[in-house]
Amino acid sequence: MTHDRLAQLLTLADVTEALDSAGAAVDKAFKHRALRRGGGTVAAEVGLRSAVASAALEGSSYDLADVRAGTITDPVVQGALRVSAELDRLAPQWLKAPPQVLTRLHILAARGVVADLGRPAPHGGAARLLALHDVLHSSAPALLRAAVVHGELLALRAFEGPNGVVARAAARLTLIAVGLDPRGLLPVDLGHLSREPEYVGAAGAYATGTPDGLRSWLRHCGAAVEVAADQLTAVCDAV
Repeated sequence: MTHDRLAQLLTLADVTEALDSAGAAVDKAFKHRALRRGGGTVAAEVGLRSAVASAALEGSSYDLADVRAGTITDPVVQGALRVSAELDRLAPQWLKAPPQVLTRLHILAARGVVADLGRPAPHGGAARLLALHDVLHSSAPALLRAAVVHGELLALRAFEGPNGVVARAAARLTLIAVGLDPRGLLPVDLGHLSREPEYVGAAGAYATGTPDGLRSWLRHCGAAVEVAADQLTAVCDAV
């Protein structure tokens, strides 16, 4: 998606307002006193909850307490946990080498699910995958870039197996790498899960490439980030 196309997305009805509202919610959540002490405990809890939510969106739904206790061996859950644990390490590489990072994400997410790890699905879309580099380095707002990366990977069904886990991780990496969420504290996948029917419908709408479809997806992503900001505040209150 070219820079001009990204800029055009901001002219769609209610999109700029949705992104601005999400940004304001994030700024408010980041002022929580618990984050002034470093936020390591919060980050660990967010990582766990995000992984559980991402696996649930992939059809592997389990109670958070059971996953926390280590009793869940479902390979999709385990893959989501591995992905979540490695985001901080992968973030510095994401803007430099997105194809290599996507390969790593798939290896982490799909181990024990599919045999062919790290390879894009064979049904095409290579040019659109390569175009993600331009999306990441555009001057568009961070949340817009993350939403487009997420939507593209879902629409392309870019990887076999738990492609959604990879797509959601790539979106989180974008928010980390471009500075909206530098410490990886936003459990955006909880926002998607809390609005799951809308998430599925809006992702399908994005894949149509129509203005209404793109608008629906971008508005959903803004709403999911607002939910994530509320969830972050709840985690901070708990710790």
